[in-house]
Amino acid sequence: MSIVFIVTLVAALFLVIGLAEPIAGRLRLPYSVILAVLGTLIGIGASFFLATELTDALNPLAAAVLNLPIRANVFLYVFLPTLLFQATLGVNIRRMLDDWVPILVLAVIAVLFSTVAIGVTLGWASGLPIAACLLLGAIVSTTDPSAVVSIFRSISAPRRLARIIEGESLLNDAAAIALFGLFIGYVSQGSPDPRLLDAVLRFPGLVAGGLVTGWLLSRAALALMVLCRRFELAQISISVSLPYLTYIAAEQLVGASGVIAVVAAGLTLNLAGPGRLTPSSWSNLREVWELLAHWAGALIFILAALLIPRMLEAVRPSDLMLISLVTLTAIAARAVILFGLLPLLTRVRLSPAVDRPYRTAILWGGLRGAVTLALALAVTESTFVPLEVKRLIGILATGFTLFTLLIQGTTLRWVIQRLGLAKLSAIDEALSRQVVAVSLQAVREDVSKATATYDLNREVVRAEAKSFGRRLDEAVKAAEESTEILDRDRVTLGLLALAGAERDLILERLRERIISSRQSERALADAGRLIEATRSGGRHGYQHAARNSVAFRLPFKVAVVLHRRLRISLPLARLTADRFERLLSQRLILRDLEGFVDGRIRRIHGRRVAELLSELLARRQDAVEAALEGLRLQYPGYADELERRFIRRTTLRMEEREYGAMLEDGLIGAELHNSLMQGLTRRRARAERRPRLDLALQRSEVVRQFPLFEELDSTVVKQLARVLETRYVNAGQTIIAEDGVSAGVYFVASGAVELKTAAQTWRLGRGEMFGQMAPLLRKPRRGKVVALAPSTLLLLDERAYLRLLERSPKMRAAVRQSALKRGIKPERLNLQDE
Repeated sequence: MSIVFIVTLVAALFLVIGLAEPIAGRLRLPYSVILAVLGTLIGIGASFFLATELTDALNPLAAAVLNLPIRANVFLYVFLPTLLFQATLGVNIRRMLDDWVPILVLAVIAVLFSTVAIGVTLGWASGLPIAACLLLGAIVSTTDPSAVVSIFRSISAPRRLARIIEGESLLNDAAAIALFGLFIGYVSQGSPDPRLLDAVLRFPGLVAGGLVTGWLLSRAALALMVLCRRFELAQISISVSLPYLTYIAAEQLVGASGVIAVVAAGLTLNLAGPGRLTPSSWSNLREVWELLAHWAGALIFILAALLIPRMLEAVRPSDLMLISLVTLTAIAARAVILFGLLPLLTRVRLSPAVDRPYRTAILWGGLRGAVTLALALAVTESTFVPLEVKRLIGILATGFTLFTLLIQGTTLRWVIQRLGLAKLSAIDEALSRQVVAVSLQAVREDVSKATATYDLNREVVRAEAKSFGRRLDEAVKAAEESTEILDRDRVTLGLLALAGAERDLILERLRERIISSRQSERALADAGRLIEATRSGGRHGYQHAARNSVAFRLPFKVAVVLHRRLRISLPLARLTADRFERLLSQRLILRDLEGFVDGRIRRIHGRRVAELLSELLARRQDAVEAALEGLRLQYPGYADELERRFIRRTTLRMEEREYGAMLEDGLIGAELHNSLMQGLTRRRARAERRPRLDLALQRSEVVRQFPLFEELDSTVVKQLARVLETRYVNAGQTIIAEDGVSAGVYFVASGAVELKTAAQTWRLGRGEMFGQMAPLLRKPRRGKVVALAPSTLLLLDERAYLRLLERSPKMRAAVRQSALKRGIKPERLNLQDE
């Protein structure tokens, strides 16, 4: 084939790709449907012109279209790694981890259930070997979420729902392709009935090998990218090589699943990349991958669609019945998962509640696409698969894909409208009016600054200000006159605006490099949780999400256990340093939000709502300050090092801005600017390095900060520091249950706790202790202790506590004083003074 024809065809395909998107938008149809239709029409047109005698002028071009070297390996080794890798880079992993249970269960169980259901049904109806039927089940179990997710976003569906669908589809593809690799081996080897034990033992090996391969190669690639810190194009080039080398290494060298390896590599880079690369490098890398994935997805769709006429040439009437059977079984299997398993997960609180209309839309939006066609093509090209098996799998997979695209895809938006999902709720309408009002206020402030700076004609400025003011007044009035919503919903709207402003501030501070990429990712995730919790739970949801943003999370608790039980301190040191930096960033953002309530919320929602929001914001600031203070007390001086690092990074950002301004004004040349920027890059690399946190270094200093331990000599303090155990508890967590057994005496290093007995309640703060009576009274505990805030406690076992009482008169006096407060006679404690 002439290179001229190949270049012409490729250019023409990109032209089709460019036109498909506006056509899809104009017709309000999914983009994938338009690509499939255009590809199929091109394939039919090429066959027509090659067969007709009307003209021979287009025969060379038609022959070139039909004889394109499109093979399954092109899809599997060129396009598929690109799509999977970009999908893993594009997902918000930290938010997706919030719903890892429903995502994992829906993806893995849905694929397995659908594969088995289709395989058993087809085996009963067609007489094909069960291995071939299971192979077809794996091929058609992959779903393309782009259509339903794009429509959900356009109708303001819950973002958490869209995330679950995207996560399910990502793992769905990986699981289905791994199963495909398993069953194609049985079919190719001619073994009609695979043994279940062999499949069970082989499948975990494919997955585990892929995970390890992807993780190792991704870490190696990231290390190379860090070495090329000053060369963004080199970093992007390394990232482009990563998925292909990973796929080939897993498939050809390790004998594992290449798809799983690519997914693991992408997830690893997604988690570690923002913290190791500069914000601009990470942003540019993701933009390049979005473009590559757009091209790859479009090409795989349109090239696979070109093959549809060829794959359906040998279709028989009986095949149409089998296509209908596969279609009905696949839809029924997905319905069982959505209407059976998903509500069960919701009932046991492992999945968010998904309303029935949304589940119906997800069911009808389960389109199949290019991955299904590519896998079917791989079967039809195999020389080891029996001819009848190849024919049926090609026809059934293609026919089912066409049904989902042409029937489900074209009617999906109509189904969503019929379900009533396209109509905005009263609160969403009110929110849209509020967004307009807040935006216009921001525009007015910016225009006022600009007109003052440029010293424009006052009469013109005044006239335009009046015109814009009338428009702003109308927008504010429309936001105020939302009679359909209740007062509590007005608070919800204000909190949504506040959370949205918090997200915008995080992005702005990230662009200015005031906060690091790694911390901004987590801060954005927390802001997203605030928005979703506020939408679903109003004021209480906002407060719950705000408390969780400063709480000690599961990885932190696991690191504490590793440090306490196994003396492995590195994970705890790293997570503690992350917590320091995250709280410092959060404090900065919350302080910047103070003016937003007075400047934007008060005018739209009134003084009462603004005061309530200010109070909630103040509580969050207090919680952050308390958490920071607790860390300062534990690790004196470390927070100062982090703040010093923050000042250095801010100075470097301002210095970079000044150099850029001087270059634009012609005060310095490009060569001098490059030299200055190289020096700045070196200083920034040093400033980006976070100071090391030594967990054990200052334990004695922490002990000395307690007034109860001031009189102890240095030897006793060191001994006490070794035996004290650190415990981290979240707000609302029970520390000592009523009538429960405690391991010793607790000292409050930071935070606050509440002690309840049958008749009284005490609140204890920093420097105070609890649990000190039970070892002396020799009676079961009658009180209950609950944390009021995220708190750090030091636990002293009973033996060490009793020895400490013998040595410390001040400790004995404190115990007597606490006994008097609780109505216990000191004589009952049997404390002897020396």
